[in-house]
Amino acid sequence: MSDTVVIIPTYNEIENIELIVRAVFSQSKTFHVLVVDDNSPDKTAEKVKVLQKEFSDQLFLLERDKKNGLGSAYIAGFKWCLQQPYDYIFEMDADFSHNPNDLIKLYNACALDGADMSVGSRYVKGITVVNWPMTRILLSYGASRYVRLITRMQVKDSTAGFVCYKRAVLEAIDLNKIKFIGYAFQIEMKFKAHNKGFKIVEIPVIFKDRTKGKSKMSGSIISEAIFGVITLKLKSLFTK
Repeated sequence: MSDTVVIIPTYNEIENIELIVRAVFSQSKTFHVLVVDDNSPDKTAEKVKVLQKEFSDQLFLLERDKKNGLGSAYIAGFKWCLQQPYDYIFEMDADFSHNPNDLIKLYNACALDGADMSVGSRYVKGITVVNWPMTRILLSYGASRYVRLITRMQVKDSTAGFVCYKRAVLEAIDLNKIKFIGYAFQIEMKFKAHNKGFKIVEIPVIFKDRTKGKSKMSGSIISEAIFGVITLKLKSLFTK
């Protein structure tokens, strides 16, 4: 039994899912993987079921009826993981924008170096993003600066989705009250952990844009993040 599980949410990731699962399982440390699939039309879940025959004790699948957003997929995954005896719970994308070789760095930050939450950061040492157009880099980097300005939370990559949580962090956050579903979800989770006094550290990683499959970015996701930050901050002022 591993003490660590990596949650990978999927929607139409048939081109990536086997490669990413095998990459996680090839690490020197033993990781388990939970795939949370939102009823992918391309049959991503069916591919996972085939892989489960090979990795029956490491690979798990949570199937949902429909696409309900990244945040709700992770919340479902968190709840599943908290019913198991895992001490460290990861978020990671299926498309190799997050390098599986960096998993151990995030794990060590929590397991050995005292962090409660470690974030694979694109902005802690300059800007370490590959294959993004300049407009998207400026939007993402600007969003993180904006979040720091509004929330006073000193996390340079607040929208990052490559994260390791100690179990205690997720147990302390009321997952049923997490509101946002897109990039604002990532901000909200970090803000909730920050407000509860957990130690958040950023680990520099190189972020590479996907080469297979289709991006899930949309205008509504961006606007949710922009306006959601103000809502988070205002609510926190009245709940202390």
